[in-house]
Amino acid sequence: MTAPHAPGSGSAVAAGPGPRVVIADDQELVRTGFRLILTARGIDVVGEAADGAAAVEEVRRLRPDVVLLDIRMPGMDGLEAARRILAEDPSCRVVMLTTFDLDQYVYAALAAGASGFLLKDVTSDHLAAAVRLVGTGDALLAPSITRRLVERFAAGAPVPAPADHRDLARLTPREREVLALLGRGLSNTELAAYLTLSEATVKTHVARIFAKLSLRDRAQAVVLAYETGLVAPGDRDL
Repeated sequence: MTAPHAPGSGSAVAAGPGPRVVIADDQELVRTGFRLILTARGIDVVGEAADGAAAVEEVRRLRPDVVLLDIRMPGMDGLEAARRILAEDPSCRVVMLTTFDLDQYVYAALAAGASGFLLKDVTSDHLAAAVRLVGTGDALLAPSITRRLVERFAAGAPVPAPADHRDLARLTPREREVLALLGRGLSNTELAAYLTLSEATVKTHVARIFAKLSLRDRAQAVVLAYETGLVAPGDRDL
């Protein structure tokens, strides 16, 4: 099983203080292992929880920057916990923990606001790098990977017409085009080449889209592009 890629080669982890983290998993060994790995790399694990309800309470009490949430837990699962956590604190970043790289809950978790996924057999360096990345406000999965995951699980779900999503009316025609291309998994460099724009201009468009639509990161942009019909499952790469 191959873990999703985190930035960097895996041989080094960025220096400096890391985000404050809560780990929620019903397996004590998983929580302990992740805590030891992160703590050894200067990342502060401020709390742990064995189920979704406890995770919600710990996040409410501790206000961490990042929450590692197991998707499948007894009682309240990670999906419902993610929804409640992000409803109370949209600035919090949620990373879902899963045993399988194509979990059936991937689409629902991204739609609920998760910033990415980690397999439980992730390497120590990738775990630390991923937590640091999400703590800076970025998405953990590359847009193209996120798009493939969304395609697999969104194919059977009805999507509204673009006109049915009122927020899209706030976008300029160019911003709608950029959002559609984000949904197809294009990076800023690829967007710049395709649209014949500078990367600085592309970054400006992306930032304005995020602000107007209250999107956390590129993973959420991909989901919204599907939900609004700007991109349909099965659309070919450009």
